[in-house]
Amino acid sequence: MATTITITGAGGQIGYALLFRIAAGAMLGPDEKVRLRLLEIPQGLKSAEGAALELQDGAFDLLESVDVTDDAAQGFDGSNIALLVGARPRGPGMERADLLAANAGIFGPQGKAIAESASSDVRVTVVGNPANTNALIAAASADGVPATRFTALTRLDENRARAQLALALDAPVSDIRQVAIWGNHSATQFPDITHATAGGRPVIEALAERVGDVQAWQEQTFIPRVAKRGAEIIDVRGSSSVASAANAAIEHTRDWVRGTDDWTSAGIVSRGEYGVPEGLVSSFPVRSVDGEWQVVEGIELSDWARGRIDTSIRELTEERDAVRALGML
Repeated sequence: MATTITITGAGGQIGYALLFRIAAGAMLGPDEKVRLRLLEIPQGLKSAEGAALELQDGAFDLLESVDVTDDAAQGFDGSNIALLVGARPRGPGMERADLLAANAGIFGPQGKAIAESASSDVRVTVVGNPANTNALIAAASADGVPATRFTALTRLDENRARAQLALALDAPVSDIRQVAIWGNHSATQFPDITHATAGGRPVIEALAERVGDVQAWQEQTFIPRVAKRGAEIIDVRGSSSVASAANAAIEHTRDWVRGTDDWTSAGIVSRGEYGVPEGLVSSFPVRSVDGEWQVVEGIELSDWARGRIDTSIRELTEERDAVRALGML
């Protein structure tokens, strides 16, 4: 039986980068047939329809069908996996409260449609920013769907952090393990390398040989580079991250479905772990076990790390309170 996958904003650049890799088996493997539902706003339908034609021409063995719609009930009908990519970007002069309100008008109805139409085993990953709070809004609007089925993508931040460490250590990125992203997918996020390893060796030890003062390097170089990488890419290529975001969404979903053998990072609904207020969608170090994300327990946090995490959690709390004040939670 094929897996039904819904992609919102499917006519956009990230959607385009996702579709062909999913159809080729990069997300669910070489033996899992897929049905794609491309959900767009009316203005984006032509672009999504063009992508659907290309998917047909790709003659992917795993692709059972492609449907294009601007109706959320149809788009999420029977969906097992939903990638919520489409979001309202922040425009010139737009206040953060305005951005949150605009996205609540998108993700609230989508959460309701997921509850009404999607499969009972649906897994939802929010890619569109502000991803954590958009996931919170969608989950709150999806009456009857467990909040654990809603996640925010922070795998891109983890991948960026691992890549920067690999460059700093002149090591294969595959050697870099147990990097944790805490908090919000924003400039306040904390990419934590305290327990990371490179080829089995503590990253902190390896970095000390190359950069000297590791904490200063983290504060002045590493953390700003990871947190502001999206802005750097916009400056260089003239548009936002596309292929790397799509790749992270594919990896996140693949690990959620198929399980992990080590830490990764995901924005999930907090149950109070590590002092994060219950109900916030925060990034944690996680493992996927039997199709469920589980927070890695027992990680020791220094006062410096705790302070970094608390700063990001305050921002998430402020976003939640702003949306709540608008009557959208």
